[in-house]
Amino acid sequence: MMPLSNLIFRTIRWSAWEGCDAGMEHMDVRPADGGLDLSGVVIGVGDEARFGLTYRIRLDATWHTREAHLRTTSGQMLHLESDGQGHWHVDGAARPDLQGCIDIDIQATPLTNTLPIRRLDLKEGKSLELRLCYIDLPELTVSVAEQRYMALGPSFYRFESLDNGFTADLPVDEDGFVRDYPGLFRRLG
Repeated sequence: MMPLSNLIFRTIRWSAWEGCDAGMEHMDVRPADGGLDLSGVVIGVGDEARFGLTYRIRLDATWHTREAHLRTTSGQMLHLESDGQGHWHVDGAARPDLQGCIDIDIQATPLTNTLPIRRLDLKEGKSLELRLCYIDLPELTVSVAEQRYMALGPSFYRFESLDNGFTADLPVDEDGFVRDYPGLFRRLG
């Protein structure tokens, strides 16, 4: 696992692959309570309709997701809480179907690919399959997703959705944050 100690406050911005008119994201990283606080705003397009999303994700020192708050501009809200060991509550109700999920994957952001990349700290050529809490937008529905991450090099990972076969090779920066997500997102600046 990559340590948190080298992370300080920083801002990251992405646009949709086609440009800012198709969507963009602004995200802040802040050390908090021995872990990290990630907060962001996403403007995107889903099923040809524009949507807005704000999120706040709290991670512990071991890169386990402990809490996530999401809100769309249409007023829908979602609150996830985890003990960091794969037990989840969604909007206050236990969700045994999410048992074993450590990370979350928010459909409209490359940020959440960073969570397993940082937590796993895979050596080159190694891969691992994971169960994640997948959050679909703009509906904010939560389901289980099966994914695989493979380290292709020190700053390059292959992401694969085991549910539908989608694959992407993701370059990451020195902190493990996704730079570009070919065909979907580009880092700005």
